[in-house]
Order: sequence, then structure tokens, then C-alpha cells
Amino acid sequence: MHIEFTADTASANTLVMLVSHKPENNNIQHSAAAQAYKALQDKGLLKNKADETYLVPGLNEGQPNILFVVCGDDEATHVAAKNLGGKLYNICKAHNLSDATIDVRQVMDAHAASVAFGFMLKSWHFDKYFSDAKQDKRNSYDAGNVQMVTNNAQEAQADFDRYRALAEGVFFTRELVSEPGNVLYPETFVKRAQELQDLGVTVEAFGEEQLKKMGAGALLAVGQGSERDSYLLVMQYNGGGDEAPVALVGKGVTFDTGGISIKPSNNMHDMKYDMGGGGVVMGAMKALATMKAPVNVVGVVGLAENMPSGNAQRPGDIVKSLSGQTIECLNTDAEGRMVLADALWYTQDRFKPKWMVDLATLTGAIVVALGKEYAGLFSNNDDLSNELSQKGLATGERLWRLPMGPEYDKEIDSTAADVKNIGNPGTGGSITAAQFLQRFVNNT
Repeated sequence: MHIEFTADTASANTLVMLVSHKPENNNIQHSAAAQAYKALQDKGLLKNKADETYLVPGLNEGQPNILFVVCGDDEATHVAAKNLGGKLYNICKAHNLSDATIDVRQVMDAHAASVAFGFMLKSWHFDKYFSDAKQDKRNSYDAGNVQMVTNNAQEAQADFDRYRALAEGVFFTRELVSEPGNVLYPETFVKRAQELQDLGVTVEAFGEEQLKKMGAGALLAVGQGSERDSYLLVMQYNGGGDEAPVALVGKGVTFDTGGISIKPSNNMHDMKYDMGGGGVVMGAMKALATMKAPVNVVGVVGLAENMPSGNAQRPGDIVKSLSGQTIECLNTDAEGRMVLADALWYTQDRFKPKWMVDLATLTGAIVVALGKEYAGLFSNNDDLSNELSQKGLATGERLWRLPMGPEYDKEIDSTAADVKNIGNPGTGGSITAAQFLQRFVNNT
């Protein structure tokens, strides 16, 4: 699929005309579309309801097929435009429209690039493991060459070039998260990261022998029950001169059985997603490098597979982390925070970043608290927290800040080590996980 922007509808073979549900707001400039719209209004065939569609076939030679799409009263924002783009993709797919010209001037002219971004995001699919026959049947639609008609074509094209780079990062993350655990494991995750070297990202991977020499006992403990080696993956993109980097740190547990504290079998297959934080770090690095962003960014991912075996860590084991602090592992299914303890410490110690953002599928308790509409946010810095929250609202990736404080520390103070990896069951499980991580950031 290729998307470009134009101010001209003259060459359209199939014209998707976005119109407002308020007819008085529509000033359709394409003559055939204007005539068809008036006829539909006069005959009462277009009810002016949001998401209504009506296809008018081109009856004369050189006259395009025209698909009217009625849009509601959404405020013209990036998020609304992006969501509209996703709807338009589904509409074009339902009508099997290829090489469509989409006129957004009536409703989202100032956000044409965002409409295109949503259209592109919706086109992604993962059919890698279907046989050819089923693959063709499920995803045979190709939008082809799509033209977005806007009065701001040059500006929209420049904006979309950045959005396209972002979409490529999103698609990379979606692909990684969708891979099964027998295909994506720590070693192959590292190999996928090495693809970013062609974009100017420096990639390092520290294997188990190096991690032992470093003293990364928390990360190693999580993966010791698996036949797959654990890794600490480090990616650097330097586009910002000499300024201190921003650090993105991701949980990369490529499959999480829970270890000896094994999870219930119901939906355990979803635990291939437990490397989602690491996948986001990878996708962000790809997006930033592709758009040649003028920033310095470090991406660090702790990679392990959490499996039960005769060599797995046991509940009650005590390990020494990279920071020198000892951790009592009371539950081997609270493994992500142990991986991140070493990854966070390594990041702040080596790179001295101006700030770190940790991304992780860390606790089921956060879904109990917030559902799936918001991600939980914990922070030791109000300015950073506020900025992330504001950007989340602006992009439709909403965050909700939850409390932290020293009064929660007693939940994870151990009687046998410096810290234990879980608090008391049923009492602020996400908060105590955040309190645990905070002990390994050294005030960064």
C-alpha cells in the first residue's frame, strides 16, 4: 500500500467522499460528487447518520464511482482523525476498493496526515503461519495506491513521512509480540534487534557468561530454568549530539510460565506477550532511527524465558542483583521486576540518562484496577509524569498515575534479604511492584 497527498480529484477512478452529518457544512468541490450528493439528499437516500455509507456508481465514461461516508461531530484532533482513518480502511476493504482517492476536506482537512496514519495502522495483519490458501483467503485485500485529497497536501506529506516511520515501528512491535514462543526467544529477539543496525542503531548483546561476570544475578535467576540463554540487549541511537540520552527499558520475558510458581493453564498461551515492553522499546528505536529524530536514545531489554525445570529458581531463593542488593524470590511468577532490576541498574549506571521510561507487562493487578483503556503509570518525578500523561491524551495512548510512597516499602521489606519480590497478596500488587523497581534506579 502506498499513500500520497494531493489537492486534485480529477484523476480519481474511485472517490471516497467524506461528508459531515450536517449538510450545511458540506462544500463539495468535485462536480460529479456535488451533483450526486444533492440527488441523494433530495431523494432522502442519505440519512446523514454518522458512519453511514452510500455508493454511487459512475454511470458515464470518465465519471468515478463515488462512495459517500458520513462523519459525526468528532472534534478535529489527531486521535479522532487517526480513528477515522482506521474506519475508512475497513470501509474500503468491505467494498474492495483499490487505488481509492479519499477526500477529507469536508471534515478533517487539517489532520489529513493523521487520517492516513490510522488508515495505514489498520492495514496491518499477521498471517505468517497460515498455509498459502488460507492466507490468501483471509487477507487478499490490497488498498493499492491511496490518494488523500487535502488543501494542505505538502504539509500533510511532511507530517505523514514521520507518521509512516512511526507506523513501521508499531508494525515491528506488533510482529514481535505476535510471534510464538518457539520462534521468538531471547537469542532470536537479539537477532531481530540486529536488523536495526542498518538504520544506524548500535546493538550490543551480553550473554550469560558476561552477565555472570557483571553480577546480574536477578536476570539470570529468571532464565535459569530454561534451555534458552538469557541476554541483556542494549541499543543506542545517537541523533542529538552530546546531550544525555533518554533511556527506554523493557521487560523481555519471551515466554512466562510462572516458573515453579506456575500459572494456571487457562490462557497461558497469551504469555508469549510478556515481552511486550521489550517489543515496544525495539519498535521505538526503529521509528526514531527511521525518521532520523534529533535525539539520543538508549534502549535496554532484559531477555529471559521463565520456565519450570530441575534447574529453575525456587520460591525462597535469595539472589544478588547487579546493584549489589539481595532479593528474596518468594514467587517465581513475579519475575519481570527481577529482570528489570538488573536492566534498570545497568542503564542508569552506564549511560547516566536524563530520565528512564520502563515499559512492562508487569502485573495483572493493573488490569484489575484500570481495565484495558489506560496503562498504569508510576513515577518518581512529577514533571516527567505530567508530560507522559499529556502526550498520552494527545495520541490516544492514555495513562493513569497511581501512588507511590515509602509507606508501601514495608510490604516488600524482607526478613532474610534486602528486599522480597512480592508484597502481601491482594494489597496493592502493582504499587509494590513499582516500589520494588524504584530501589534499582538510583534516584534517576
